[in-house]
Amino acid sequence: MALERILLAVGPNDKDRIDELAATVTDIAGPTGASVVIAHVFTDDEYENVVDRLEFASVSEADPNEVADRHTTVRELEDRFNDAGIDYSVRGAVGNHGQQIVDLAEDESADLVVVGGRKRSPTGKAVFGSTAQEVMLNAPCPVTFVRGE
Repeated sequence: MALERILLAVGPNDKDRIDELAATVTDIAGPTGASVVIAHVFTDDEYENVVDRLEFASVSEADPNEVADRHTTVRELEDRFNDAGIDYSVRGAVGNHGQQIVDLAEDESADLVVVGGRKRSPTGKAVFGSTAQEVMLNAPCPVTFVRGE
């Protein structure tokens, strides 16, 4: 299977994992020539807060792709991929993190999804759920998990 498209899913907790996420994706996309879709998914509340903070006129007038593109985490990843000569695009989505990532992977015909997460106890996963776990179980392609602290 050739890798042509990688979906890098980022969210509000990934600002501390930018180095690891960028390095992982660059190590895979660079040699294969794959393009990268940087996907930032927001819950409804997160989206409203970001739209307000970025001074859009209103939530209804904001485009999720534009909101994602203006997010600090995405911009830092864009800088890394520009420096590495990696072809990329940006997608934004609003809704349940895990389901939206799976939907974007399907929409983009991703060959690989890269997600970040932190180490959690089995009880923590059972009680609070896990976006990465949901993506790993439902994605239409392989998933690479980049663990943070």
